[in-house]
Amino acid sequence: MSAAVDHDVIVSGAGPAGVATAVALTRDPALAGRVLCLDKARFPRDKPCGGGLTGHARAALAALDLEVRVPHVPCTEGRIVYGRHARDVRLERPVDVVRRRDFDADLVAQARARGVCVIEGEGLASFVVDEAARVVRVTTTTGRTLSARVLVGADGAGSRVRRALARDGRPPLRLFQAELPAPAGMDLGARMVYDFSPMDEGLRGYVWLFPVADGRVNVGAMHTPSRALSGAAIERVLARALARHGVELRDGARGWPAWRYRRGARVAAPHVLCVGDAAGIDALTGEGIAVGLEQGPIAARAVGAAIATRDFSFGRFGRDLRRAVVGRELALDGHLATLLYGRRLSAFWLSLVMFDEGVQRLYAARVSGSEILADRKRALFAALGRHALRAPARMRALSAS
Repeated sequence: MSAAVDHDVIVSGAGPAGVATAVALTRDPALAGRVLCLDKARFPRDKPCGGGLTGHARAALAALDLEVRVPHVPCTEGRIVYGRHARDVRLERPVDVVRRRDFDADLVAQARARGVCVIEGEGLASFVVDEAARVVRVTTTTGRTLSARVLVGADGAGSRVRRALARDGRPPLRLFQAELPAPAGMDLGARMVYDFSPMDEGLRGYVWLFPVADGRVNVGAMHTPSRALSGAAIERVLARALARHGVELRDGARGWPAWRYRRGARVAAPHVLCVGDAAGIDALTGEGIAVGLEQGPIAARAVGAAIATRDFSFGRFGRDLRRAVVGRELALDGHLATLLYGRRLSAFWLSLVMFDEGVQRLYAARVSGSEILADRKRALFAALGRHALRAPARMRALSAS
């Protein structure tokens, strides 16, 4: 028999993934008042991130009746850069660039307005699953002991829940981010910049420059560890890349590791599951906000079914994530990241990104939220065939950079 519990569900983490899960859960009248969301931070708190809300993020927010109520810059264009080459790609719908400090705090406020109990300044310290009693016992960072039927790990890239479920032996992605005053004369307007030029210096990823409110710019770098590069080296590459755009990185950038989403990774166990950064971010772009917002309702459905049936194994949760749109897109981007960010710089794949307008339009539609790229594999293969014919000339043009 099941033991008495303090809560039906404890959600560890009140970022986008945690809020999305908790809000989706409390739509079930049977769970109203039975969901507790814990976060070790107090909001507003700083969160290193590019802060772009893609079309998929916007759709996920709307499905949960959540809004973007904080200052944001709607970007209607993306610019991809490599050396002297630059390509501007129009977006059907804008990507809204927010400050995560403001955005996350307001999501918590909206969650509370919908009846979610969010406790700040108290996070998850450890947990133990008591399968005999069919409960999970949580010890918090303040020393409290709480019990629940389900623990949802939405506790970010350093997730204690994920580490307890599985160790990923692969080195993580490395990301660095800073927010700076835009230099005099710089006007990104409604344009996001993705600069792949630092791949010549060993970076296996890109440098970004996004406009944010109040005349400032969000900058950063993502590195895939297919090639060894220390944190200090990544930061130096970032500084040099920004200098070419007229931006000075005076005080360095904040760095953090992150798991990549991987099909088959263990993201659930009896009474426990992971969402958002804890389950893995997009390996191609480093996108995490939309991923967490989309995975939250999937987790909520799995939790609701578990409570209704008393089957807390969550044996199908990983499969449910994989089959969902968000899982299919993550899997595709994992394959693309392997090709583009391999140990050796691949002029073949980079020239496809830089020069194939069809691929650029497809990806822009995906970013806008009007396209599911994982369902357009025929179009992607057609683009690859077209590129195979044009690759020699394109690679020569690329090398002239």
